[in-house]
Amino acid sequence: MKVLAVMALCAVSVITLPTLAQEQAKPGVSDVDIKYQAGDSPLGKVEMHQNINPKAPPMTKAEFEQAKQIYFERCAGCHGVLRKGATGKPLTTDKTLASGTEYLKVFIKYGSPAGMPNWGTSGELSDDKVDLMARYVQQEPPAPPEYGLKEMNASHKVLVPVSQRPKKKMNDLDLDNLFSVTLRDAGEIALIDGSSKKIVNIIKTGYAVHISRMSKSGRYLYVIGRDAKINLIDLWMPKPETVAEIKAGLEARSVETSKFKGYEDKYAVAGTYWPPQFVIMDGDTLKPLKIESTRGMTVDTQEYHPEPRVASIVGSHYRPEFIINAKETGKILAVNYSDLENLKITSINAARFLHDGGFDSSGRYFLVAANASNKIAVVDTKEDKLAALVDVGKTPHPGRGANFRHPQLGPVWATSHLGDESVSLIGTDPAKHPKEAWKVVQSLKAQGGGSLFIKTHPKSRNLWIDTPLNPEGKVSQSIAVFDINNLDKGYETLPIGEWAGLGEGAKRVVQPEYNRAGDEVWFSVWSAKNQESAIVVVDDKTRKLKAVIKDPKLITPTGKFNVYNTQHDVY
Repeated sequence: MKVLAVMALCAVSVITLPTLAQEQAKPGVSDVDIKYQAGDSPLGKVEMHQNINPKAPPMTKAEFEQAKQIYFERCAGCHGVLRKGATGKPLTTDKTLASGTEYLKVFIKYGSPAGMPNWGTSGELSDDKVDLMARYVQQEPPAPPEYGLKEMNASHKVLVPVSQRPKKKMNDLDLDNLFSVTLRDAGEIALIDGSSKKIVNIIKTGYAVHISRMSKSGRYLYVIGRDAKINLIDLWMPKPETVAEIKAGLEARSVETSKFKGYEDKYAVAGTYWPPQFVIMDGDTLKPLKIESTRGMTVDTQEYHPEPRVASIVGSHYRPEFIINAKETGKILAVNYSDLENLKITSINAARFLHDGGFDSSGRYFLVAANASNKIAVVDTKEDKLAALVDVGKTPHPGRGANFRHPQLGPVWATSHLGDESVSLIGTDPAKHPKEAWKVVQSLKAQGGGSLFIKTHPKSRNLWIDTPLNPEGKVSQSIAVFDINNLDKGYETLPIGEWAGLGEGAKRVVQPEYNRAGDEVWFSVWSAKNQESAIVVVDDKTRKLKAVIKDPKLITPTGKFNVYNTQHDVY
């Protein structure tokens, strides 16, 4: 059983999982896949209703609670909170009771070639816990509580009313070159000045912040934790601080703000994993205004799915709309926020299971990874139509992707992959390069699988690809970089982890992020909570070490978001 936990970069917890012994490796599942899927869920700590199935093996309440915790730590991401199936197969009682305890124990202990990890023989679960889980999945699944307007309002706080906030910027910070850095396991973000490389402020947030997003004006910073807590941070204050907060649900990944002309900063939207829904809020107070469920039919088999988690969200530049991706159904929802009382939602069929993505260089087309389908879905946000489904490598994971002009083939958008070493370049200019549009025009070979982010900048000719989830330490602790003008030359490897000058630790190098000028690239060197981490800054032109940012407060830095680049969708 596997559980999804994307870093705050896409935030994943990989430190606690064992590496499978070589002799126990199975076709169809890799160590990279297991690391990507694994990690605890905030729902494991939520009180739920226990409904013991009279046909199932007996369990005490204490056993049930222990097994529930394990399930949310290791299984829910793939099999779903309600066990209806997600990237993993359903574990409903009609199937598990028919299989029986002994069969399930073997399955849990040894895994399967289809991708089920060997939780017993890997050492992660003892025989007693394997038996516990075999009995647990034969009980009716406990349902987490729903979370609606009442609960959101109870959690909502306006710490500084709008009337008491500054009328103009009250600090001398260069906000365009400020970085919001996720301190994953500390439940904080660090605001770091891009020029001095100094920490401006550390702000308490929710658990494992997944992303930071900017309001259209560049004044407000929105961060959302995996526990669905949203912090609204006013960057105009003498010292940037949280001015409002809310819990949008019980588990979440995504937040975004309105960008269309006339609606700048007016609304924010958050999507949750549980309950499967999204909420539109006031942009400057986070007051919840409109909640919509994503439960519905899948795009392929057209079967009802009770748990379509909201993955990535972007704000359209062409319409007053949010583009919301429902992972399990494979549907992309264009949500028009011009009239919340008569909400119009255009449902666009794509592919399962939608995850992360970004715009092409024109800002018109949104490209999103359907990672378990090995496809990139392309949406025309001007026409609200699916432009293409593009076959790519195994388990694409682009972050927001990378836009650049190919020397021969025109504008392209690139994605790297979790499941293989390939980098897919997709043509994005149907007007001037129609033969190349929405096709993989070139496939590059990078260091290996386990990539989470790919990055470039309009002023750079470098293309950076991380591999933090690769099982080889030498690979996960370094970065691959291509010369865009000479892609066939192959990549250069830079030892970012070594340059950080840290002691023991995983030292995974994750998420390249450019500064405002496009002449520096920042990398997180991510180790465990009890080990030293750092941020390494590289000169983009020379590819030489420029600075190392170290501080005891930089606990598990992962995602980094430059204010200007995030505000203007520069990637």
